[in-house]
Amino acid sequence: MNTISLIQGLRFIDSFFPSGGYAYSSGLEAAIQAGAVKDSVGLSRYVEDLLHSGMSRREALAAKIANEAGLAGHLEKALKVDLELESMKTGRETRLASRQMGRQVIKIAAEQAEGKAILKKYLAKVVAGQTPGHLAVSLGLTLGAAGWKSEETVAVFLYQTAVGFVSAAMRLLPIGQREGQRVLDGWLPLIGRISRQARTGAGLSSWSPVQDIYGMRHGQLEWRLFRS
Repeated sequence: MNTISLIQGLRFIDSFFPSGGYAYSSGLEAAIQAGAVKDSVGLSRYVEDLLHSGMSRREALAAKIANEAGLAGHLEKALKVDLELESMKTGRETRLASRQMGRQVIKIAAEQAEGKAILKKYLAKVVAGQTPGHLAVSLGLTLGAAGWKSEETVAVFLYQTAVGFVSAAMRLLPIGQREGQRVLDGWLPLIGRISRQARTGAGLSSWSPVQDIYGMRHGQLEWRLFRS
């Protein structure tokens, strides 16, 4: 990967990028209020389980497929996995959050990536309501069009997700920046392993019932710091 491709891709996972991800906790706020996550140890277990049993065979795989579509210029593959991902996101909050962040990515990517017709075509489908525009697909397609390989794309997508959980936890738990970095560092080997092992031959699947339930419960909380 050349330097320009690297920088072009990093913009979309930087905290400066206006994806709106800071407004969502992906069910973590509900889990903390219920007492299921009380400290950094509980946070580690909660996120590791989601990454390993849920996202590794769902969002990670979708990001890889979309990345390959972006590299090859095959939009239909990205559209197919986008709709499949939509059908698997049973919780309204997580589904809408993924759409909102994904649409922010593809709007800016399509506007600024000159000569990348596939991004403009995908955005047109999103705007027309013909595809949901989930974050994993939008980011995968964008990074693929920028020349990133699938393993790199999956890794940064999962890393961005992990950073989002740490950021939310620092506002909800007595966890400081140093502790947050320690927790994040502990997830890196798992993120690397998932990125290497993602296989596009199998269909999407997921098993993260605890996180899904807390995501659904979030909108019913009496008080909320994060958006529902």
